[in-house]
Amino acid sequence: MQALCRPFGVLHVQVDGPEAAPAVVFANSLGTDLRLWDKVLPLLPQGLRLLRYDKRGHGLSGLGGGERLDDHAEDAIAVIEAVARGPVVFVGLSIGGLIAQRVAELRPDLVRALVLSNTAARLGTVESWQARIDAIQAGGLESIADAVMERWFAAPFRATPELALWRTMLARTPADGYIAACKALAGGDQTEATRRLRVPALVIAGEADGASSPDLVRATAGLIPGAAFHVIPGAGHLPCVEAPEAWATLVGPFLKAHAHG
Repeated sequence: MQALCRPFGVLHVQVDGPEAAPAVVFANSLGTDLRLWDKVLPLLPQGLRLLRYDKRGHGLSGLGGGERLDDHAEDAIAVIEAVARGPVVFVGLSIGGLIAQRVAELRPDLVRALVLSNTAARLGTVESWQARIDAIQAGGLESIADAVMERWFAAPFRATPELALWRTMLARTPADGYIAACKALAGGDQTEATRRLRVPALVIAGEADGASSPDLVRATAGLIPGAAFHVIPGAGHLPCVEAPEAWATLVGPFLKAHAHG
């Protein structure tokens, strides 16, 4: 556990793996913290430096700002510059994937390759994010938790006891931090910038994803020349939780091919 000082406060960072090894950065989805990746990290290739962090307003990171996609991209850049040695493979899920695309646009020197999971160049609309903000301001995150679980997970996973843990993680996210990230998503359109990216990319969708449909994710893969696209059968929005072996089977070879340059 590390604390990285940022202008808004402290960013919580977790680093695993050899100090001199090639680095892989993981950026989480809305309403989750860095535990999102717990199931897949042991399944990935050895000999890598794995950098996870909590977005501002999430997990153990502080509150403050976060209403622009650039706020989150600047935080990710700070993590890379502080902890990594050289360019990284950037793995992002949902809003984490938008952050990854933005970092690749702003600092191509820091990004060796991209893994974009359950994300798109644009997620939702200004109106849909405002509707969610209004609901949270009226009833708190608890009021939207069940609907979010239906978007996050396929029915078989929702029938397991583990669902309650993810629901609690979401409900305990600070409302101000969640709302700030919603505003960043409302203004975060990377379509034209992502079309200009020239970087190896692996793009992953979940067949049962209720937040970023396979067609939406596929369209984003189509923006990046040479990007590989895969759909994980039966998985929802968080396949690294629901189907960790299937997710790691896709990501592991990509890391072997690109993490070392």
